[in-house]
Amino acid sequence: MHHRSWISSSVLVALALVLTSHAQEPRQPAARRLLQSVAPPPIDRGLEQMIVTRARNSRSRARVQTPSRLPYEPGRVIVRFRSGTGSASRAQAMRVAGAASASQPPYANFQVLSVPTAADPEAVASQLRRNTNVEYAQAAYKVEPYFTPNDPLFDRQWNLAAALGMEQAWDINRGSSDEIIVAVLDTGVAYKDAIFEFVGQPFIDENGVSFPALGPVVVPFSAAPDLDGPNRFVAPRDFIWNDEDPVDLEGHGTHVAGTIGQLTDNDVGVAGVAFNVRIMPVKVISGAWDTVFDAPNIGTDAQIAAGIRYAVENGARVLNMSIGRNGPPAPVVEDALRDAVSSGAFVAIAAGNEFEEGNPDAPFAEIASRIDGVMAVSAVDRNLNRAAYSAIKPYVEIAAPGGDFDEGGVRGMILQQTYDPVRALVFPFPPSEYGAPRFDMFVYLYSEGTSMATAHVSGLAALLMQQGITSPAAIEAAITRFATDRGNDGRDDEYGHGLINPRATLRGLGILQ
Repeated sequence: MHHRSWISSSVLVALALVLTSHAQEPRQPAARRLLQSVAPPPIDRGLEQMIVTRARNSRSRARVQTPSRLPYEPGRVIVRFRSGTGSASRAQAMRVAGAASASQPPYANFQVLSVPTAADPEAVASQLRRNTNVEYAQAAYKVEPYFTPNDPLFDRQWNLAAALGMEQAWDINRGSSDEIIVAVLDTGVAYKDAIFEFVGQPFIDENGVSFPALGPVVVPFSAAPDLDGPNRFVAPRDFIWNDEDPVDLEGHGTHVAGTIGQLTDNDVGVAGVAFNVRIMPVKVISGAWDTVFDAPNIGTDAQIAAGIRYAVENGARVLNMSIGRNGPPAPVVEDALRDAVSSGAFVAIAAGNEFEEGNPDAPFAEIASRIDGVMAVSAVDRNLNRAAYSAIKPYVEIAAPGGDFDEGGVRGMILQQTYDPVRALVFPFPPSEYGAPRFDMFVYLYSEGTSMATAHVSGLAALLMQQGITSPAAIEAAITRFATDRGNDGRDDEYGHGLINPRATLRGLGILQ
């Protein structure tokens, strides 16, 4: 059994394999100084977990670009004459049908007739079928393949393809507008190129191992190459360092942001659910390096509530909260969430990862049961069964892919781009090899948790909003109504109303491309 731990004693991040540290020495004045707003180009180190992947376009697709929305090609009818039909009989049949000429494509045992573009080809085909010399006739119906992105690692994203059928959903709606803003309330996002100076303090980790003070260190940051794009990020805010530079010192927020809106069909890396959204990085959680560098805040209910209000006031229409905590209720957070929904924002919250640790209540997720437009999300594995760690609670409302190492190893987890953990985690080496981190080196990393599941729901909500469904309650109702039932019939505490079904939700609402 492997355990999934909260980021700190005050606020948790619903993700496995996150290490926690607590500074034990007297706190020094917080020190973070922006040295320059550009940095060397990011380093993409490829796929993590020692899996060697050759960069390739693993999926091919045709782009059908035609001004017509008719299901067939105007002016064309396909016909096969019976064996032995003479040229005179063929010509007679064509004249009756109004066909001007015929051609036979290579390798075909049929002909394609040219008819007036104003004619109804199915009516022409019907006329031809009345002729006893005709074996069959039909309009030349267009075949448009499911939109399959050309991102070379898309074939490793079972969560998008096999589990959710995103290719079919994208055929209905790919989100043609970038005006929808999704706020990622998390550890920050790798959204900018910069170099910062920090002052590293001594600390003792949770195992009692002492790490020395680093003193002043220069730390490079880069925007994640597969997430960054023109005008991609909007209104960044950091409630841990009290400034406007919510750079990610953990990697969790960057991974989550990728599932929501990773650049897609760009011949790079992986895909995201709603790849035309704008992303608002709102840092409300402190990671291990924030602790080492003595950030002024650690991430409490106060930072969460402030972050919610900031996001809504600055235009966010979807809020992703892959965060939570144990303990008593959080009225300040509930108040902020009610105001957010009243202002037109939909919120997805992680249901929690601690089923195997006693299945404690998660107060943030519990709020969802009282507010229409806020949904608590559980996680399923690649077999679409509840992930072993995922909370079983009466406030679970919906399920989405979160992955589970116990079902399929690393390939059973969720793949996205984030920092290279060898250079970004606090504890990859013993104290003798301990040094300053780098946040400009990226890999495609497998992770698991209700954090990852929540990001899928936020992405689906953004797709719905991009088509004009503005009510948070209506979004929740649509996601719930068209979910695929799992577990016991109807709603249950493991899956809520079932697994999200993007294609059924979009098609069920009549939103057709």
